Amino acid sequence: MKKFIAIEEEVIARLVCGKCVEGRLNRDKWTGVISFKAYNRQPRVRRKDELMKKTPWGWLKASVERVKRFSSMPKDLSLDEKLAILDEENELVKQALIENYIIENV
Repeated sequence: MKKFIAIEEEVIARLVCGKCVEGRLNRDKWTGVISFKAYNRQPRVRRKDELMKKTPWGWLKASVERVKRFSSMPKDLSLDEKLAILDEENELVKQALIENYIIENV
């Protein structure tokens, strides 16, 4: 049994280039014509986070909606050293936020 399938020219062009085309086959309820509908597989495009400050143990970045802070330190440090590092990094991040605020609002 032979069936004719309606396929758009864009889909044929992608197949000729050797690309895989995902989609669905559909049969029109009124005309009975089988057609192929290709899925629109577009990658999401988002802006990269902007590095505001690189700290000795991490970084401070700004995205479109958020300010992100990351910190990572070795486990073999004592609790006092870890707390001192966190305090030091907090001061650095605070200063970076203040500088960024001044630059943007002047």
